[in-house]
Amino acid sequence: MRRKNFLGTMGLIFIGIVFGAVLVSGFGLVRPSYGEVKIGADKPPVQVNSTIAAFNDAFVQVAEKVTSSIVQITVTTQVKNNAQDKFHFFFSPFNNDDTPQQQQGGGSGIIISNDGYILTNNHVVQDAKNVTVTLHDKREMEATVIGTDPLTDLAVIKIDATDLPAAYLGDSDKIKVGQWVMAIGNPLNLNSTVTAGIISAKNRQIDMPEENRSYSVRDFIQTDAVINPGNSGGALVDLNGSVIGVNAAIATSGFSQTFIGYGFAVPINLAKAVATDLIADGKVNRGYIGVSIQEVDAATAKAVGLKEPKGVIVQEIVKDGAAAKEDIQVGDIILKIDEREVNQPNELQSYVASRRAGSVVKLSIYRDEKMIERHVTLKARNGEEEKTTKVGLKDKKGKDVDAREVDFDDLGMKVRNLNSDEKEKYNLESGVIITDVKQFGKAFNQRLGEGLVIVAADRKEIKTAGELQSVIEKTKGQAVLLKVKDAEGNSRLVGLDIPK
Repeated sequence: MRRKNFLGTMGLIFIGIVFGAVLVSGFGLVRPSYGEVKIGADKPPVQVNSTIAAFNDAFVQVAEKVTSSIVQITVTTQVKNNAQDKFHFFFSPFNNDDTPQQQQGGGSGIIISNDGYILTNNHVVQDAKNVTVTLHDKREMEATVIGTDPLTDLAVIKIDATDLPAAYLGDSDKIKVGQWVMAIGNPLNLNSTVTAGIISAKNRQIDMPEENRSYSVRDFIQTDAVINPGNSGGALVDLNGSVIGVNAAIATSGFSQTFIGYGFAVPINLAKAVATDLIADGKVNRGYIGVSIQEVDAATAKAVGLKEPKGVIVQEIVKDGAAAKEDIQVGDIILKIDEREVNQPNELQSYVASRRAGSVVKLSIYRDEKMIERHVTLKARNGEEEKTTKVGLKDKKGKDVDAREVDFDDLGMKVRNLNSDEKEKYNLESGVIITDVKQFGKAFNQRLGEGLVIVAADRKEIKTAGELQSVIEKTKGQAVLLKVKDAEGNSRLVGLDIPK
């Protein structure tokens, strides 16, 4: 009896143990201690070799070293919506209409000296009412605009500081398509952002903002490193940490205004030349050859006897320009400048833009199936403008001096005489064509735009830019009635206030 009871008891105990184990394991009522928890595999699936590790470390070191040299710039300015530009220049308002508004926006900048000079884009600080710089260590300082250069979309500002971490400015002439680069800046209000990509192309020509197209230098480095609004004025650097470009624009679509694959940077060699002039003089003392040029295509090369299409062909010589004095002729094909090959107009333009007026350049020219050399002393465009815009003056015989181009700075527009092709296009015997209109100027506000032809002013026929300037000079402090005509033959009258 006792034995039967004992066996029964042991059976119940065994059943209880088994049932308890099942319950515990099935419902997770017993957990391992903290020290017993183990998650993940014991080792990574791939062990990178030393070469890959060093390559990765290069990006890390550049980010650590260069980021402190990049600043955030905040400005208050008056801007107009650019949402539908194919190439978006990063500083833009956040409204969806064309009404000029006071906006707060910003971009980036590169510290280029220990005592506070900062390189950025012109469109970041253009017409700014105030400029504030935020350093990497979060200090905020008011900045002064030292100088701007709309033709290259560059500017220099300065803060009152010392012992700043100046960036190392490299050599953009040595960059190669396909090499790795990093973009550092402050996109979309995200401070100190670093992205990576490669150089996709060199010497890329893109459209500048409308008010900057005349004489603009459109020579950009193209990259697929991700950049967005706010990166403007930031650095494009190589894996040595050398700044090789100043980020300026991105390709966009529609109203997104954000990165869709490619960004563009001003080459640092051009930026260094511009910054040096702006710091020293407050303006750029840029030299010009005084030619209109075009890429040589296959048909042109065949027509002149070149074995392959290369160089740029001279289409027009600027009267009294530098080239006109040195036996440069229409039809000449410029193959090299100072031993540098040039195959696109902007390659020649960019190099010349980095040289000061008074500098001498050597041109290697193909003419009449022969190679010749010419040395040209670059002239300042301002000097040429002074000669051609002083129309109210008389020559020694008392005749009016005729201008080919006039810059009405107070009105915000430039005009020049019609050439023969334009006379045929507009079906006119004479007149002056508007070549540039500055946003928010008096001409802009009266809906005068590039490509319109002024045929009359103050009810008098206008044949030359000189005649127009004479009328403007006589009506200062008043208003003048202009008659303008477009390419479709439509004409209208426009009243324009003339400042005193």
